[in-house]
Formats: sequence, structure tokens, C-alpha cells
Amino acid sequence: MGPGSQCALVLLLLLLACPRARASQSCPNQQQLLTTIRQLQLLLSGQETRFTEGIRNMKSRLTTLQIILNKMVPGAPPVSCPALDAPADGRKFGSKYLVDHEVHFTCNPGFQLVGPSSVVCLANGTWDEEKPHCRAASECSSQPCHNGGTCVEGTNQYRCICPPGKTGNHCQNQTQPEAPEDGVISDPGALEGSMHSDSAFSHPPHCTQVGQEQHCSCEAGFHLSGTLGSDAACLDVNECEIYGQEGRPRLCLHTCLNTPGSFRCACPSGYGVLADGKTCEDVDECVSLQHTCPQGTTCFNTGGSFQCVKPECPEASGNVSYVKTSLFQCERSPCPMDNRLCRHMPKTVTFHYLSLPSNLKTPATLFRMATASVPGQSGLNSLRFRIVGGNSRGHFVIQRSDRQTGELILKQTLKGPQTVQVDVDMSEYLVRSYQAMHTSKITIFVSPYEF
Repeated sequence: MGPGSQCALVLLLLLLACPRARASQSCPNQQQLLTTIRQLQLLLSGQETRFTEGIRNMKSRLTTLQIILNKMVPGAPPVSCPALDAPADGRKFGSKYLVDHEVHFTCNPGFQLVGPSSVVCLANGTWDEEKPHCRAASECSSQPCHNGGTCVEGTNQYRCICPPGKTGNHCQNQTQPEAPEDGVISDPGALEGSMHSDSAFSHPPHCTQVGQEQHCSCEAGFHLSGTLGSDAACLDVNECEIYGQEGRPRLCLHTCLNTPGSFRCACPSGYGVLADGKTCEDVDECVSLQHTCPQGTTCFNTGGSFQCVKPECPEASGNVSYVKTSLFQCERSPCPMDNRLCRHMPKTVTFHYLSLPSNLKTPATLFRMATASVPGQSGLNSLRFRIVGGNSRGHFVIQRSDRQTGELILKQTLKGPQTVQVDVDMSEYLVRSYQAMHTSKITIFVSPYEF
């Protein structure tokens, strides 16, 4: 600062400190000058903070604009995907078909969505998945069988296969087996392990008399048992038991149910059986509005169920406070110029939710953090990633995939059901000078099932 600037500053202080002194030609005292200096420092501090935040926001917006412009081909029309109609007995949400736009689908009450609940328009002008369709909800979707009974679909009807000890159309009653004449059951486990008496599982064979011989046969799925005559019977072949033996291929992804002459695959609650009759697909309760999340929370679909989530910003502490800028993001309020502690607190806190099957094969990349480089200074930027919290117990590791991206990798299998949390920090540096830190809070819901 030159001599002229110093004189100008002293003159400014005199004018601010003692407006009355100008009329009386008297000078301010030391205390008045110090008070004026502190007022100017506070004024400049607030203006500098606002100016710095404004510059950062402008850089972020310019970077976003640059990315968008780089993706555009001069003179070429915007890429779009073919128009989509709502599925029969369902609804469609979304009318824009440009790149990266999404279209969502739901079904009317009484129908179930088969296929993806949403599709995304790709850069090549195609949708990332086939459009789904709606099919009538199954009789078993209401889970009519009680006490662990298994529902088996039929033609316009269903049937409950009850576990040992239960009986009734809905497995609602306790069986009362008759005791032997001596009143003693020698092997209580034998009753539980025996097959329930059911006329559908056993019936007389089809016999014809050919000369002096009688020939008997059974339909596919049954085998002939006993000697010819009144003792002969067609007994059901239990395919589930045969193919359930070690070394044989599995008939079903989850549960195999033996039925008269055949078998049927069943899925756990929260899943539906696909068209192949063997594979289970998760039912998205959030899209089909089957959830019970209270107001103020957001439904997140998980394997076989759903979770009601409500992200909360960190509590204010000292001069550090956060405001919610979107459903899953909080931003730190501007820091005073000389508050180093505030600047080293996360500038943004984002919340992410993942759903994983049990015992997922490792290593598996679960999450990526990245930042866009500032125009003209991409070579000077550097990022540092680290795991800073959660209850992960060493299941994860974070590593760089390129200069601007870090990946969270699952290195140990997670057995469900359980909920795991992990917090990841990304710090930005410019020519080795700290700029800002961003925190991602990741919650992982692990399903009880391996699909």
C-alpha cells in the first residue's frame, strides 16, 4: 500500500468515526478509531465470504455448462428415444424422451408390474431396458396361507400346502393325530416327517385286461406302486426331493413345492415368480404403492421389502450449520473468513441408499464419488478419498479409478439380513492447497436372500 493509499484510508476512518468532529475540526480519539476499524473488518469479512462463495458457485455452473456443450455435436439435432405408451392396465410417468431422461411405470390395483419400473434413454437413441407390462395379481399375492403354509396357484383358485402339525384350507388349525391303541407314540418325529394324506397325491392306476394279463399304468409324474390288483396305486414322484439331492441341478431359485404329478417354484414374501416359472423377482413396493411410509419420509425399495428413510442434516455446532438443499443433500452455510475449523467441515453432505443380495460375490464396486475439473485448471486439481465412519467393520476399501473418481469396493461378503453404514470423504486440493470436503453417507440394506 503506497503513501497515498494510507492517507486515503486514514481520511476514510476519520469520516466514519467522527461525523460531528468535521464541523468542530477536532480529531477522533484512539478508542473511536479502533471501533471504526473493527466495524470495517466485519464488513469486509462478510463481503469476502459472499464473494468467495459466489466465485465457487460460478465455477461449478461453468463446469456443468462446459460438460453439456462438449457432449453436443454442432448442428446436430438432440438425440431422442422412441416414444413409449403406458402398459395395458397401467400408467406411465414421463413425457420427455431425450438422452438421460427417465420414464416410470406403475400398474393399476389388482395388477403386478413385470419388468423394470423405469427406463432411461441412452446416448445411442435406445432405451436401456424393454418396456414392462402388467399382469393380473396372483391369488397367492395376498398370502392366504397361515402358520408358514405355502400357497400353490391353480386354475382360478389356490391351495395351501400346510407344514407338519397344521391343517385346514388356510393351515389355520392344529392337527390332532390319533394315538396308537396302547396310547404310546414310539417315535414322535415320525408323525412330523410323514407325508400328509391327500387324495391328489395318490390314486388307482389305469388298468386294462389283455388276454390273461392285466396291464396298469400311471400318468406322467406318478409311478406305479404295489402289486397288481387292489393294492396297486399311482404315487406322486417328488421331483423336489429328487433334484434337491447334492450334485443335481436346482429346479427353483428359492423353494420347490411338490404338486400332484409335477412341481411348482415359490418365492419368499416380497418377490414374484417370473415367466420362466423358476426365477424370483423383487416386488417394488414403493412404485406399486404397497408401502406404509408415513408423511415426511421417503420409500426406498429393498430386496423383498422396503425402508422408510428420512435423511437429516448434521446439527449446528458453533459457527457451522447446514441447510437442506434437496431431499438427499445438505450444504454448509458460508463460513467466516478467518474460521479455519468451519472451512474444514464438509461443504456438502449427501445421503445414498443401496440394496444388496446376501453373500454378494466380492470384490464388487458399489459406489463412485467424482468431481468435475475447473475449466483451465484441470491439471492442478487433486482429490483425496477416505472412509471416515459407519459400522462397516472393515468390509470396504476405497480406491481411485482415475484422477477425478474414487470407488467404494466391497472386499468381504455381507450376509443378510443386516443394515450397514459407511461414510466416505472426498477432499479437493488446488496446487496442494485445501479447497473443500464433501461427505457421502451410504446406507446398505442387505437382503436375507442371495438373489
